[in-house]
Amino acid sequence: MDIMIAVQDACVSGQWLTAIILSLCCFLPSCLPAGQTVDYSSVESVVSRQGDTALLRCYLLDGISKGAWLNRSSIIFAGNDKWSVDPRVSIVSSVGDKHEYSLQIQKVDVTDDGQYTCSIQSERNPRPKLLNLIVKVPPKIYDISSDITVNEGSNVSLICTASGKPEPAISWRHITPLARRYDSGEYLNITGITRDQAGDYECSALNDIASPDTKTVKVTVNFAPTIHEMKGHGVGLGRAALLRCEAAAVPVPTFEWYKGGKRITKGQDVDVKNLSSRSVLTVSNMTEDRYGNYTCVASNKLGTANASVPLIPIIEPTTTSAVSSPALNTAPYGSTGSAHLPLACRYLVLALSSFISVY
Repeated sequence: MDIMIAVQDACVSGQWLTAIILSLCCFLPSCLPAGQTVDYSSVESVVSRQGDTALLRCYLLDGISKGAWLNRSSIIFAGNDKWSVDPRVSIVSSVGDKHEYSLQIQKVDVTDDGQYTCSIQSERNPRPKLLNLIVKVPPKIYDISSDITVNEGSNVSLICTASGKPEPAISWRHITPLARRYDSGEYLNITGITRDQAGDYECSALNDIASPDTKTVKVTVNFAPTIHEMKGHGVGLGRAALLRCEAAAVPVPTFEWYKGGKRITKGQDVDVKNLSSRSVLTVSNMTEDRYGNYTCVASNKLGTANASVPLIPIIEPTTTSAVSSPALNTAPYGSTGSAHLPLACRYLVLALSSFISVY
């Protein structure tokens, strides 16, 4: 009560600054008279995003009343006198009907979060307005697993941590045409990873302030070669032969070709080209000794695979000669020529005539 009397005396004598300072003390729990409390149920919430400008609105009763701003136990403004050394804070005032006396904070941060008091000092009693500044922070991923390389069948654990206010929800997604999503959480655990699960994994952190923050981790899965295509074809002597071998493997496999037990190397009429996961063997001039079974061997540090294909000769058709294939004679009966069938008939008639004359 002594403080309240001192405030009134200061107001009567025109010592507004003293009255304001003393009135601010009235809102500190330690200075309240026994049995009196500040009504916190009427606290107004002001929500601002980190980096924005927050405006805590307060209005004086009339042009005579004076105001002050208090943050926790620190005085920010007493009237128009700035007590705070923070260059971001200022008073927004007007002399209209409502006599605005608002506190503006530029580039708010989480450290500005908390309760503020606007003290309105009239000739009678001080009237506080309590405001709670809530600074929300967009999600930000600050730690994520590095790119990783593992062998097929291994267990993989990825981690992604993020900050934000409210605390962001974290989810994972495998970036594939199916875009499979995983259960939310900082950790992504994959047991017995397969080659189909290789690729980029996206971590997403989301709250209700801004669009999600995303980062990716590349997971490479090593596996031994498997030959999934082996092609060859029959070829004639002197022709060019081409054999193709394709294998899936990580790391990229090395290729070797064998005929029988002998390794084939580049040389006269023979060329080998390895292109990532494919190898092509070309024989530009086939000879008898080059026919046979050819084997492709694909290898990397995890294993070896092989497949064979036969290279067989084919008999190419030749041009037909008119001498070797006599044509059917279509000359009329009795005409000369090489018509075997009419000539045979003549001999048959003569034979029958002789047989009849005997008997």
